[in-house]
Amino acid sequence: MSPWLIGFGVFFVYPLVSTVYFSFMRYDGLNPPTWRGTENWVYVFTDFPQLWPALTNTLWLCLVMVGCRVVFGLGIGLLITKIKTGAGVFRTLFYLPYLAPPVAATLAFVFLLNPGTGPVNSLLETFGVPGPAWFTDPAWSKPALTVLAVWGVGDLMVIFMAALLDVPKEQYEAAELDGASAWQRFRYVTLPNISPIVLFAVVTGIIGAMQYYTQPIVASKVASGVMGGSGVTFVPGYPEDSTLTLPQLIYSLGFSQFNYGAACVVALVLLALSMAFTALLMRRRGGLIGSGD
Repeated sequence: MSPWLIGFGVFFVYPLVSTVYFSFMRYDGLNPPTWRGTENWVYVFTDFPQLWPALTNTLWLCLVMVGCRVVFGLGIGLLITKIKTGAGVFRTLFYLPYLAPPVAATLAFVFLLNPGTGPVNSLLETFGVPGPAWFTDPAWSKPALTVLAVWGVGDLMVIFMAALLDVPKEQYEAAELDGASAWQRFRYVTLPNISPIVLFAVVTGIIGAMQYYTQPIVASKVASGVMGGSGVTFVPGYPEDSTLTLPQLIYSLGFSQFNYGAACVVALVLLALSMAFTALLMRRRGGLIGSGD
């Protein structure tokens, strides 16, 4: 077990202990750290206004974005397993967006959802529907990110397809003989059989949402017209902190403001949230889908 123990200690235990240590220190990466007790914790929770928008946005993404991805991934997987002709073509078409690089996909969506010149709003206007401002509107920026995430749902589609194809056909036949409707077969046969896969998709989705960084930072930069570069200062979260997430906050505090102590506090908050969500889901796994009894 020594290779695993060495890797676990070097890549998990040591960074975790160091993060806890530096959360009580004043450290800018250049000068030696000095002990400040709970000063960083008090600053982050009482005097740092961006913590709460970042925390709220991260929780919103965990609930709404992950929920939409799971529902759409399962729905597309069900649809393709029912198709008799051309299933391979549809499977490929739905999976290809997942292979798109995150930065390129985000850039494309920002231009597609441009409120003034984007084709999406132009199409909506032809039907007399006023298009929203998407990434430039605080009320629509997170839904726009959710649309982007659902567009790349091909990974969950493949996982759910594999699980759906493993459901015993005899159970469907028995349910049909008992007069079960399509919804009842889905509720009492399909879901109980794939519930471990649904739990896996939810847990990994929440962990991914907790680490959500690339798409919101790229979208906010492009939408605000500030692409960065030498001498350019960019404050993440445009518009009005609506796309600010905890990973962005950690990066901004640590590598832009050189406040490593406060960055470590936010990192520990993120770790605690991830562990709490995972523990809650694992304890409630029996009630997450239902046993079907």
